[in-house]
Amino acid sequence: MVCKAITATTIGLDAYKIEVEVDTVNSIPAIIIVGLPDNAVSEAKERIRSAIKNSGYTFPRTKVIINLAPADIKKEGTFFDLPMAVCILEEEGILTEDNIKDCAFIGELSLDGSLRGVNGVLPIVAGLKQSGITTVFVPSENAKEAALVQGVTVYGAAHLRDVVGHFTESPITPTVVNIEEYLNKAQNEEYIYDFKDVKGQQKAKKALEIAAAGGHNILMSGSPGSGKTLMAKCFASILPPLEMEEALELTKIYSVNGLLSKDEPLMTKRPYRPVHHTASAIGIIGGGSTPKAGEITLAHRGVLFLDEIVEFPRNVLETLRQPLEDGYVVISRAKSSVVYPSKFMLVGAMNPCPCGFLGDVEKQCTCTDVQIQRYKSRLSGPLLDRIDMIIDVPRLTADELLNIKTTSESSAQIRERVIKARKIQAQRYKDEGIFTNSELNAKQLKKYCALDSDAEKLMHIAAAKYQLSGRKYSRILKLARTIADLAGDKDITSIHISQALQYRSESDN
Repeated sequence: MVCKAITATTIGLDAYKIEVEVDTVNSIPAIIIVGLPDNAVSEAKERIRSAIKNSGYTFPRTKVIINLAPADIKKEGTFFDLPMAVCILEEEGILTEDNIKDCAFIGELSLDGSLRGVNGVLPIVAGLKQSGITTVFVPSENAKEAALVQGVTVYGAAHLRDVVGHFTESPITPTVVNIEEYLNKAQNEEYIYDFKDVKGQQKAKKALEIAAAGGHNILMSGSPGSGKTLMAKCFASILPPLEMEEALELTKIYSVNGLLSKDEPLMTKRPYRPVHHTASAIGIIGGGSTPKAGEITLAHRGVLFLDEIVEFPRNVLETLRQPLEDGYVVISRAKSSVVYPSKFMLVGAMNPCPCGFLGDVEKQCTCTDVQIQRYKSRLSGPLLDRIDMIIDVPRLTADELLNIKTTSESSAQIRERVIKARKIQAQRYKDEGIFTNSELNAKQLKKYCALDSDAEKLMHIAAAKYQLSGRKYSRILKLARTIADLAGDKDITSIHISQALQYRSESDN
């Protein structure tokens, strides 16, 4: 008799239902696993044999054939151990078909039969739910993560005996998680870096507030020591809390990549990913023979910070162009193609020239025009087109540097305004499938960023004077929409347009 159990695997962030089939053949005792398994799956035969024996159950003294269907999907990882063991126990008569019918099993087995946690449980359970499976057995370590999927009964087991005992002796208590509780808890968390500790730089702080409110990309250019890196670190403290849909989406990404905290099953804070300029294109975009997520995906719904952005190889920076425009990245290989989301805010910091003092009122720049041009040309025009705000961060004056008694506005105060603006956007775009102004497409731009006659005249003058590209024109409109939201204004006026235009440096225009 062929025994069957349900599990799933992931390709990228998508889950695919897998059916484990086990049959025995009267032959020399052996275990054969077929169905395109990788090394981790093939090695499961020794883990399963020892786990079943050390749990006090019998193992077939015949040839055991295990098939993972469909056979054309590559099976990777160790979470097939538990469903394979369950099928063998059914073959031995320890479990029955009625026991495991309509249930799914996920987990890695230790040699003593205990269950170890695995990666990717959240997207797997979500995919199984879409397939009609509403009962799932997972390792205790992954139980809270799996329970984030509403409408699925999750049983967390610490040992193979616990799974068998659920059907024969003592049922396991289902795991229940309150998502709202985790999200509410995150709102009260404190940040190490706070804008109240940043001296001066009022214009830069306002620009970062606008960027946070609308999800815009921003580039800061200024002398060494002017506070660019510190403000970028403080930027995370003014970001609004994650919406439930965003939190679950982000948790899937971190779950698949094995970066999810064991103590916190839900991502509750927007990611802040600082990347060193030695990072490779694959490290930032993602890839590999088996496509893995890169930094732009790990920064989804959060911040990707590139300090000394011009020090990054140009070919690496150019790979950011498509993800910045589309909000996702497609990693194509000969056998498969994987789509990863990448709706992140790009925050960059750079010096204005090689020596760092171009335009500085205190120190003289020692660079030649050729050096300055070569330095700035490391950022291509198409990439700059995709950055909404390009601002100058000047050197602090002596008064600003030494006046320690003056207290700047705290991150909490700025965050309140950001959250208010985000709520306006959430209400406006509730039927559009987007969260922020930066995500507006051409059709939505016409609908939500209409200009009055004065604003239209100003944009006409700006387009002619600065030779605006179509992309830059759209980004200025989106920026003006965010400025209006922060001000609590329903319509975009010439005032909002003029403010949006000033957040482009003279060198860029």
